[in-house]
Amino acid sequence: MPVTETVTPVLIVGGGPVGLTARALLARWGVPALLVEKHAELSPFPRSRLVNLRSMEIYRRLGLADRITARAFAPEYGRVRFRDTLHGADFATAAMVGVHTPVPESPVTGVVTSQDRLEPTLLGAADTPVRFGAELVALTEEPDGVVARLAGRGQGAGTRVRARYVLAADGANSTVRRLLGIGTSGPGALGGFTTVVFDADLGSWRARQPAGVYFTAHGSFAPLYPEGGWAWFGPTPEDAARADWSGIVTRALGPGAGVRAEVVRVQHWVMHAFVADRFRHGRTLLAGDAAHAVPIIGGLGMNAGLADVHNLCWKLAGLVHGWAGPGLLETYEAERRPVAQATLRQAVANAQLLGRVQSRRQDQLGSGAADSARVETPWSERYFAQLGLVLGVTYRSAAVLTGTDTTTNRGTGTAAGTDGAMDPATGTGTDGFMGTETGTGTGATDQEAGGGPGMATDRETGTGTGAKDQETGAGTGVGTDYVPTAEPGRRMPHLWLGPGRSTLDTCGEWFTLLTPDPARWTRHPGAPWPLRVEPLPAEHAGPWGLGPRGALLVRPDGHIGARWPEHPASGTALRRALAAITGSGCAGE
Repeated sequence: MPVTETVTPVLIVGGGPVGLTARALLARWGVPALLVEKHAELSPFPRSRLVNLRSMEIYRRLGLADRITARAFAPEYGRVRFRDTLHGADFATAAMVGVHTPVPESPVTGVVTSQDRLEPTLLGAADTPVRFGAELVALTEEPDGVVARLAGRGQGAGTRVRARYVLAADGANSTVRRLLGIGTSGPGALGGFTTVVFDADLGSWRARQPAGVYFTAHGSFAPLYPEGGWAWFGPTPEDAARADWSGIVTRALGPGAGVRAEVVRVQHWVMHAFVADRFRHGRTLLAGDAAHAVPIIGGLGMNAGLADVHNLCWKLAGLVHGWAGPGLLETYEAERRPVAQATLRQAVANAQLLGRVQSRRQDQLGSGAADSARVETPWSERYFAQLGLVLGVTYRSAAVLTGTDTTTNRGTGTAAGTDGAMDPATGTGTDGFMGTETGTGTGATDQEAGGGPGMATDRETGTGTGAKDQETGAGTGVGTDYVPTAEPGRRMPHLWLGPGRSTLDTCGEWFTLLTPDPARWTRHPGAPWPLRVEPLPAEHAGPWGLGPRGALLVRPDGHIGARWPEHPASGTALRRALAAITGSGCAGE
């Protein structure tokens, strides 16, 4: 049979949440994309559980947040509970920050939901083509694109896809990463685990003491859907093929439970911990678990992948539509790889914190004090202390202007500086541009890149985000606190501009210029970049480091690309900044 050929600007490999979100983002930019997934359908397994604040902000811009929330658990499920068995009493508990209750730093709230509930919503968010049962088997780089060869169910002799760019979101065992010969760094495979989806009459337990996850000494339990269904997960036993999964789960429910688990399906999987050595090979880019796989504790992995494609898709759109230069693509790895390394450190720290709780409980059980004692959770009601990582990331690259030179910004590509507890004070750069401090990073330093992840410093204690746990000596890698700041490279802070309208809502498929004096800023008719000028209430200008005629230039992903404390003397400052950020070479007078 003949081989058919398809042409598309972007080929997305992988139909999980990261690939589906990339498809929706590209569709918003008017970029045709083809998504291919080797499996015959969306995954029937629950897998990822937490959609955090930053991810819900992305989905708010896509118009999906309300639909996702409507199918998710109520906020009171944004909590973790520790028990000896599921039927037992809590010996420790903690709220998931930004999920259990709203936080003032965001217009949205994170949700607890199952991946198999999330994916159909994402699939329906765009009408660009999706091919299930199509497996990538070969990639060939050409000067003006990439040629991919597909094979699989219903594909006949195969299909050849010619794409300008390939976005690989095909998981921890990425075929794309293997075909490109990209290695990984980190602990690697941490062990085999099993998820058992089961039915049991546990509704009354869930109603009395709801939680998104119950950690026990015999595996962990999670309610799957508001209307019912459960999952158990734990280490895979040696003789998994003969395991009595119903018996294993029933015993983990605890004596006196009075119910038996009816197994619906079983899935074996491997927990990975690594970061890819490169996120880019020519016109092919890795995202999600293909680029970084982290332990599941704390729900960081999927959300980091969603932030990857939020960073990447506007850059691909600029290249496809012609208002960005090829150098913009280099900023993807420069910005996201340090975050991936920080995320891996935090996920490992989460696992250590979980181990500490369980170890303390074992000590209590051994001493006979378990009936009357509780275990103090080491994260002080902050679910594994991730808010500084989720909202406090600082990007440093050529797509962030820090006052060095607004026409040829020489970004280092690594995150540096603090999370904004200190006022940026390096003075005024070219075109009146405000720079940032370049002191030591507050996070653990990345030995390869030479910079920390740029996370929060605790303003009360003065400790950096890489501060060690005083009891274990282990570095946590990120801070528990997020301090909003309008520093270039940071996510624009959330402030309410009016009823139901956040500063984050001014971002979209365009660059946003926020200023107290919109009339003073020239739009440069004929300039190629999509741009909107938005008024910023005067009361917000001062705290953001702006005078009455200053401005922030916000990238489409909501990160600040440039800041002018006052209106620059040059009438082309805005045009020059856009040209520098996008690497387009369109900064002509």
